[in-house]
Amino acid sequence: MTFTINTLRLYMFRGITTLTLTVCLLTMPLFAASISAEDREHLQVHMEMTTQMVAEQVRGLSPAQLEYKASPDRWSIREVVSHLAVSEPDYWRDLQKALKAAPDMKGKKSNVTDADLLWYGIDRVQHTKTGGGHEKVDTYKDLGEALGKFQALRATMTDYIKTTTDDMRAHSFGTQEVIDCWQWMLEISTHAERHIQQIREIKNDPNFPRK
Repeated sequence: MTFTINTLRLYMFRGITTLTLTVCLLTMPLFAASISAEDREHLQVHMEMTTQMVAEQVRGLSPAQLEYKASPDRWSIREVVSHLAVSEPDYWRDLQKALKAAPDMKGKKSNVTDADLLWYGIDRVQHTKTGGGHEKVDTYKDLGEALGKFQALRATMTDYIKTTTDDMRAHSFGTQEVIDCWQWMLEISTHAERHIQQIREIKNDPNFPRK
């Protein structure tokens, strides 16, 4: 009789444990949303595109071409790449900080659309003044060093995009004009795209050195 009672208790314990685990597994998706496959793909493609385009735009340029300025108040190509190497680590740290906060986009609406951010990357009609220390374009005097820093962080960010389970749409970014964290990561890439357009403008200047 003692064996029978102990066996019954064992089966009851196992049954309760199984039921508890089942309930937990059923409720987990309600609290653990992840980035959608579409959002992941769009970010990855855009980030890889702008990473490659920066390298392509500076490949084979001479020192004279890298340092050419259309006017004293304009940046050279080397300075543009230096700016990207200086600014993107700050943008990445800001994103990580925002993602660590509790999700807060429920009931909120982003101030811009995804299409607005894509347009920002190609629209060079409106120019904004760089600040926040990101205007220190002489941080990297050597193009190779600046490009290396830029590409190393891009590899980190691309790996994050490929592997993250964060629901980036659920976290807000910014305090004045609110967007979500997915949009901010897209803007990191479209910001680089704007400067790719800037490099092309420098190269198309009539006085740009031929070699």
